Formats: sequence, C-alpha cells, structure tokens
Amino acid sequence: MSLSIADALTQENDTEVTLNGWVQDFRVLKTVSFIVLRDHTGVLQVTVKKDKEVLQKAISSLQRETVVSVRGKLNKEALTKNGIEVIADSLTVLNKSATPLPLGVIDKVNADIETRLNNRFIDLRKEENNLIFRSESEVLWGIRKYLHEQKFIEVHTPKIVAAATEGGADLFPVQYFEKNAYLNQSPQLYKEILISAGFNRVFEVGPAFRAEKHNTPRHLNEFTSIDIEMGFSDHTDAMRMLQESIKSGIRQLKSTLGDSLSSHGINLPEPPDEFPKITYNECIELLSNRNEVVNFGSDFTPENLKIIGSEFPSFYFITEWPSELRAFYTMPKPGQESLSNSFDLQFKEFEITSGAQRVHDPDMLELRFRKKGLNPEDFSFYSNAFRYGMPPHAGWGLGLERLTMIMLNMHNIREVTLFPRDRTRISP
Repeated sequence: MSLSIADALTQENDTEVTLNGWVQDFRVLKTVSFIVLRDHTGVLQVTVKKDKEVLQKAISSLQRETVVSVRGKLNKEALTKNGIEVIADSLTVLNKSATPLPLGVIDKVNADIETRLNNRFIDLRKEENNLIFRSESEVLWGIRKYLHEQKFIEVHTPKIVAAATEGGADLFPVQYFEKNAYLNQSPQLYKEILISAGFNRVFEVGPAFRAEKHNTPRHLNEFTSIDIEMGFSDHTDAMRMLQESIKSGIRQLKSTLGDSLSSHGINLPEPPDEFPKITYNECIELLSNRNEVVNFGSDFTPENLKIIGSEFPSFYFITEWPSELRAFYTMPKPGQESLSNSFDLQFKEFEITSGAQRVHDPDMLELRFRKKGLNPEDFSFYSNAFRYGMPPHAGWGLGLERLTMIMLNMHNIREVTLFPRDRTRISP
C-alpha cells in the first residue's frame, strides 16, 4: 500500500515505502538523478543512483507534472534540506504530462488572474494557492464545530424557489418544467419556517446566487453562504453567536495551519474578546466630524467605511440600520421604527456580513411586505408559518469566501474561490 509523503516521513530509517505523486522537478546528472516528488501532504526528494540504469533512462524522458509511483527505501541521513530522501528501486509512470505546461507550478513567473483561472487545475497545484483552500476548510470546520456545540441542527433547504427571498430583480430565472422559478438568493425564508416548526436553532452551509451586475474584486454571483437562525432570540444574541463563531474559525485555522500561513507571510487577525459596536447614527456623527455629509437613510460609501474602519483595528459591528435599508423580514426597533434591530459585521473598512432580529408578528410582516412594494400572496408559503405560533427569532448569513479573503488579506475574492462565477465567467 502506498503512503502519503507526510506518513512516509514518520517511518523508520531504511523502511521500504511506495509513494505516488507529481514530478515537481527533476535533475539528471552523470552519476545520480533526483526527482522532487509532490503529493497533497508535501514534497520529498527521490534519489536514483548510477547503478539504476533503467531508472536513469526513464527519468531523462520525464516531464514536469507527470504522475508517477516510486518504490524505494527511506534514508533519514540524507544531505537534503530536511535530511530525508527515498532511494528509488523502481519508478512507474502513471500518467505522462503534456508539454509545455500552461502555467508553471514552482516557477517564479507570475500569471494574470484570468490565465490562472482558465488553468485552475494547474494553478491549484501551487503550494500557496492550495493553502488558501485548506485554510478555508479549517475556518468552516471551526465555525461548524462551534455551532454544533451550541446545539444547532445542520439543514439543507431548496435552491430552486418560486419567489425572491428579498424581493427585487437580482435573480437568476430558471425554467422549471411548466413553471417559472429562480435560483435562491438565500435560505432566509426556509430557515425561518424551520424556527416555526420547532427546530429552534438551525444552520446551513450551501450555495447562494445573486444576479447583481457587479464586476469588482469583492463580488461573486455564486458564493458559499453560512446561515443561522435562532428561536427565542434577538439581534444581540445573533451578534454574540456570530462573534464566537468567527473566533472559533480563527482558532481552528491557527491551530492547524498557523505555521504554514506564517511561512507564506500571512498573519491572521487577532479578534478582540468582544467586538465593539457603533450605531448607524453614531457613524453619521463620526463622518460629520470628518466633514463627510451622509443623510439618514443613505448607505455608506467605500470612502465612508474607510473613515469608520480607521477607528477599529479589527472586527466590529455597525448596528441599528434604517429600516428602509433592510429587507422586509427585519424587525423595526421598538419605539423607533425608522431604525431596525439589525447589524453589519465589519473588518476595518470591509463588510463581512449582515444579520438581524426578524419580524415574528404576522400582521407586522404583512405591513412590511407592502412597505417594500411586495405582494404578500407571493410569499404565502412563508407567511403561513407565522399565523400558527412563530417565536421571536434572529440570525445572519455569512459569505465564506469573503470571510476567508479578509482573514488571509487577499485582494480579490476569486483568489479564495475554487471556480468563480461572476459577470463574465461561467467556465471552468
């Protein structure tokens, strides 16, 4: 049975091992030849001595990125960087690589993002790019673990729907047999229905689709959304759950890949114990003191957020957004209905996600539909759940790619997306 490179390194000196992987590089000399073999766990030098004439000849005809199987003995007294090599007894070519490569794997020549995405199968072989997605996996696992510890149930809701989650026209239509349907923007309405059904705490990790015509380094038209909903809760409960979920994701990432990230010059953020909070109106006042005029009911521009973010070194919440800026299901602030029990999580000037307490009263929900110019009948499958005992509830939706981009200090969300879908890209 073959071993991974990482497992082989734990074996005793002179142990016979079989390794499978890619030929990252090779050198053919007069008396000896070397292969740098790579698999998903690392790289290792394979040495072919001069008495292995058949192997020497095979190596001389190799191409980089050819897939091979090597059998040999482990030498833990080698003059290599890590002091370990495999002395090869046999080499089998499992699949020969074509030449030239569309992208180099270890070459220092940079390629533009479009060339890299068009050849993603090669681009992801680079150690630094592979590390991004291992990091994303660890962040998600840390969040998942925390939510399970908090007694959340993982659910999976439909991605083909009959009505817009948030209203508006930013939807991808699909032909669903004889009916018109859409790709879902969010699991929002379904996770609220599940709260009415008595699940109390639910979360989902799945794709979400937004037909927004953005073409920026921060937007995608398909992304991975982490959503939660909590029964018998308000926006402050949701903020605390979001804060602790993100801290758990960072802890998980640091414990597993912190050293690898540091070796690539990536230093993870140190989240505060308590994420600071600033209200929307306090933000307007802060901006006014910097000679920036923002009228109540307006969203903040990127320039506004840079000023606000300069006051906070890490994560913080902007709370009490105007009701008119929020979706129909957002709970107005009692006694100040122009405001809402809602929040955005920010990292410096960057928005990470939004959340809120939801409307749970069916009459108020119908009023909110009408204020937003929506027909309540289009949402009857959802609003019916409110007529038979819907508890107060709150939640949020968090974009995994955007969170990873911010944590790793990347500048383009496509860097942290395996196969991005944006305004112009639908392949590969």
